[in-house]
Amino acid sequence: MAPFTSQELRTGFASFATGVTVITCLDADGQAHGITISSFNTVSLEPPLILWSLNKHSRLMPHFEVGHKQLIHVLERSQEDLAMHFAKVKEHQFDSISHQTTGNGLEQINGCVTYYECETVSVHVGGDHNIIVAKVLGLKNNPALEPLIFARSKFMGLEVAEIKTV
Repeated sequence: MAPFTSQELRTGFASFATGVTVITCLDADGQAHGITISSFNTVSLEPPLILWSLNKHSRLMPHFEVGHKQLIHVLERSQEDLAMHFAKVKEHQFDSISHQTTGNGLEQINGCVTYYECETVSVHVGGDHNIIVAKVLGLKNNPALEPLIFARSKFMGLEVAEIKTV
């Protein structure tokens, strides 16, 4: 293995396909926020844990500290526009988005593949990001929908390949 530049590392990371999520939260004043995240991973079934990471300097980081709730949305194949919309943190993000408010006040974007209602149980520093571990409190899944995938710096969908036996 040879030394590498940060651009080469970024290109290498882009070779790993990942699902695309939008994570919504509430600030201390009850205002809703959302952010696009592709660093989502499952951790454990017992207890049900997931993890994701956020730039440790993000202005949203205080809303994801231990004890804070969030709603993780696995985006559907046609929701590329939502991924781009929530990639930029801005005011009034939900004004033009089809959504509803859940019983706990979190905003739920309509038409997603899966929803995980979670609560942060720990936050770990991982370089320039914080790794957020959250316990899954509730789940809603729409298995008929296809997820949005991100790889090589572009959006794509899944293609079903037929496995041939020899």
